[in-house]
Formats: sequence, C-alpha cells, structure tokens
Amino acid sequence: MAVDSVLSSPLGPPACGKDAKALQFIEEMTRNADSVQEKVLAEILSRNAETEYLRQFQLGGATDRDNFKSKIPVVIYEDLQPMIQRIANGDRSPILSSQPISEFLTSSGTSAGERKLIPTIHEELDRRQLLYSLLMPVMNLYVPGLDKGKGLYFLFVKAETKTPGGLLARPVLTSFYKSDHFKTRPYDPYMVYTSPNEAILSADSFQSMYTQMLCGLLQRQEVLRVGAVFASGLLRAIRFLQVNWKQLVDDIEQGILNPRVTDPSIRECMSKILKPRPELAEFISKECSGKNWEGIITRIWPNTKYLDVIVTGAMAQYIPTLDYYSGGLPKVCTMYASSECYFGLNLKPMCKPSEVSYTIMPNMAYFEFLPHDPSAPPLSPDSPPRLVDLADVEVGREYELVITTYAGLCRYRVGDILRVIGFHNSAPQFKFIRRKNVLLSIDSDKTDEAELQKAIENASLLLREFNTSIVEYTSYADTKSIPGHYVIYWELLVKDPANSPSHDVLNQCCLAMEESLNSVYRQGRVADNSIGPLEIKVVKNGTFEELMDYAISRGASINQYKVPRCVNFTPIMELLDSRVVSAHFSPAGPHWTPERRN
Repeated sequence: MAVDSVLSSPLGPPACGKDAKALQFIEEMTRNADSVQEKVLAEILSRNAETEYLRQFQLGGATDRDNFKSKIPVVIYEDLQPMIQRIANGDRSPILSSQPISEFLTSSGTSAGERKLIPTIHEELDRRQLLYSLLMPVMNLYVPGLDKGKGLYFLFVKAETKTPGGLLARPVLTSFYKSDHFKTRPYDPYMVYTSPNEAILSADSFQSMYTQMLCGLLQRQEVLRVGAVFASGLLRAIRFLQVNWKQLVDDIEQGILNPRVTDPSIRECMSKILKPRPELAEFISKECSGKNWEGIITRIWPNTKYLDVIVTGAMAQYIPTLDYYSGGLPKVCTMYASSECYFGLNLKPMCKPSEVSYTIMPNMAYFEFLPHDPSAPPLSPDSPPRLVDLADVEVGREYELVITTYAGLCRYRVGDILRVIGFHNSAPQFKFIRRKNVLLSIDSDKTDEAELQKAIENASLLLREFNTSIVEYTSYADTKSIPGHYVIYWELLVKDPANSPSHDVLNQCCLAMEESLNSVYRQGRVADNSIGPLEIKVVKNGTFEELMDYAISRGASINQYKVPRCVNFTPIMELLDSRVVSAHFSPAGPHWTPERRN
C-alpha cells in the first residue's frame, strides 16, 4: 500500500514519513485481521509443535484452526501451574515453548495468594516495542506539535527476583524499562522524556520519584504531556509533590541535589542538569505553599496538552480527582496490555474516558473470545465452551478474552471481560469492562468490581452539593458480625471544609450504594435478613498512600500497583481501621420486590 493511500485513510494524515509507515502498518493489520490471525496461529503451532504441552494433544503437525479448536482445551493459570513451576525450577526442555523461556513476568493477579509467573521469550520484547512505536503516530493525528517539547512521565522499576532455576521474575514494565529496547532506544523527537534513564531505573522508589519530579520541575515549560501507567500513579506523584515540595525547592534554589538521593548514577547525571535557579524556586514555592491545589498540574506545567494515564476499569474512580488537579485536561488511554500479552491500542485517544475502546492488533497473538453471559449457568466439562474468532465477534456482545501466545500460552483465559463497540476495518474495537471476578460476598450475594464501582458513583452524587469527591476506596466483607455486612472505606477530598457532608448525608450514601447493588444482595438485606446494613468508614487523607507504601514494602511493583477493591489481609485491615475518622450505616433497607419469572 502506498504512503499516499494512508493520507486518505480513516486514521487521517500522518505528521511525518515515519508516522506514515506506522499508520500504514495499522491499516494493513486491521484490514486483513482474519488472515493475519490465521497466519499467527499457524506460526505459533508450527514453531511449538514439538513442545511437551502441544504433543500431548496429538495435533500431528496440523496448524489449522479446526484441529486447534477441536483438540486444544481452554485453560486457566492453575491448569498450567505445574509446568510453569518446572520451568521456574530449572527444567530447560521445551515444555511450553520451543524457544527458551527468557524470564517470567509477574502478573498483578494472584494464584492461591501468590503472584502469577507468566513465561515469556526474548522476541516478545520486539512485539511490545512494535506496539509502543504505533502510539505516538496515532497521537500525532490528534495533538500537533508534540515533537516540540517533552513528556513528564513517572515511570518506575521494581527490583527483580530469581526463580530457583535462575530465571528472572519481574513485572512486565520493569522488564521493558531494563531492556536495551528502552535503555538504548534511538532518538525520536516525539518520545523525549524529562526523566533520565538513571532515575527511571533506580530501584529505590523515593530516589526515583524525587529525581523524576525534580527534573519535571526544572523543565516545566517544555512539558507537553504528563503521565504515569495508571491514574493512581499520577495521583501518587502529586501527593509526593505536596509532601516534598520544600526540599525540591531548596535543591532548585541552591543547585544542589538532596543528600537523601544517594544513587551514584543519579547524582552524576543530575550534576550536569542541576544549577541554581532562584526564580524557578520562588515560583514553585508560591504555587505549592497555598492550600488550594486545584489545577496544580497546569499551573506548574502550563503547556500540558493532556494526561497520559489509564482511566478505564477500576481506574475510572480517579477521574474526578485528576480533573481537580489538572483543570479538566483530556485523559488519554493509549494502549491495552497485560503481563500475558500486549493486545492493542486506542485509535481515538482524545475521546472521553467513558468512550475509550481498544483495537486489538491481530499480529500480537492469536485471540479468541468466550461469550460472556453472567446469567448463564457455569460451563461443565462435558460441554466445552464455543469460542469466537477475532473477526467474528458481534457488536454489543461481551466476551472473555482468550489468548494463544508465541511464548506458549495456549487458549489461556486472561480473565478480562470486553464489550465490542465497533470495528476499525475488519478489526473489532473493545471497551474494557472489568476483570472477571467476584469482589464481595456475604451469603448467596455476589458483587463484582463493576457493580461496586457503579454503586460508589451513584453514592458520590450525594456529595456533589458539598463540593466533595471520593479520592479512593476499597471494600471488605465483614463476616464477624451476624449477619455479615459490606464495609466500604472512603477517602474523601473535601474542597470546602465549612460545607462538608454531614453524618446523615454519609448515612444516605450507604443506602444509595445498597440501592445500586443487585437484587440478590437486596433480597438478602430486606427479605432474608442474611446481610446487615452496609457501612461506610471514612478514613484520614493519605491513608491509601500508606496502603500503597505498605504493599510496595511487601514487594508490589510501583508501576503495576492498583488499590485492591476488596481487602481481607489482617495487617491491611488494621491499617485502614486505625485511620477511620467516622463510621456510617445505611439507615433503612433498600427497595426490593420478588423478581417475576416467565
């Protein structure tokens, strides 16, 4: 396809020749999604035909879809765990992949309380880099001039561990940032960051954050976009600035790096950057010393055009707080990825968060989709699921994502629920709905993350007239009381303390949440008396920051950390309960009437 044909493509005119090639690639992949998928599957099956895993299903060298679907079972992590453990213990035979497993990527999901180990091969770095290379060409279609400045991104690594067999085990972003693909990336005017590699690659989260924030302040006029992986990470950075601005101002004023930053590579790097800048120090001091932090991002970084953060799924909770600190800047979700696989990208990145969809790139892996119907009975071993191919999904339907990867995961259920909202050429566009799991259950009730999120949103409407929003939340199924009840922990942002919500208003928030929950829950509350009144516990500001610090101290990745939407670990419960400033209960039972069945 000629470059000039891209100029009239649905994506729009490219900003430069390099972008034209990237947009051309996207068009080719999405126009021929089904044939690309067929080729990817044949390549994976041919390459891994002699692996222990595939040999047991007696494909006989066949690489077609029919054989694959009739003989290869759909699996979850626990099905593969024994083989993965053998690899982790040092077995180098071709168990899942014909190519050597280069490392394990630790998933943010868990199996029996442990982080999952996802096997990967070296060439997956090329695949991930390819997807990264498509992001800015798409962004440039919507936001001109991004090559004239820099990105202030808060990026972090986690110190890796080794399995008994000597393989590295680390989060997927740590793997990427520590790779030559990132460290020795070629210069690209569209991909210039304020943070030096030395700061990003520091395993000390304080030194890394401090240096990245300092560099962002020093280059404040050049910053055109501000971001982190998740919305929570960007808010953590704002909180860091609130706590540490005086020390940062001292460094800028004197041109001397804070002695708490001891990493030699960072100190050497900063010695070339940091010079006394008293006027800048005075400006930052003036902006940060006031109590009003509304719009602080655009006040300090006035040329910021958008925030680059994930605000889909559970991260939607952060949107009001991001709006408060950024003055309502656009929030861009550029790509969809996990430890198991990088999936695709957002071709309309400037859309509203509620309208974000991702176009899965068919070259990344082989994708299948398990139709998701929450009301359907669970699948039995005698009736295996009928999966749908990428090009055959239907608009409006929800599916669970199932992947087959070059690294050896075959028909693996990722656990993400996606809704098809349209197509780009022949490639479907998906909205991320939720992780397929149940958060809360007291009796026969089951409340998932999406339902809890909706209940929180509905209750938060009662706070609007008090100019108050929910900064963060988590939940707990308290079964110590009889009957048990849901406990919801809220951290609030009260913008006008003289007009804060009253005790009665917060009690009504409890009831508003209960009214939003499903009929099984409401029946348990009203008719069966198997569930007690919902409780909201308001915690001190900064509590969820402490929760994250605690998780990081126990080995969680600062990049992949997401506030757990349900907690039951005793030390976490104790931390939350020690920060409670008020407790509120639903003053009445929610509305419930028996369902009619035809």
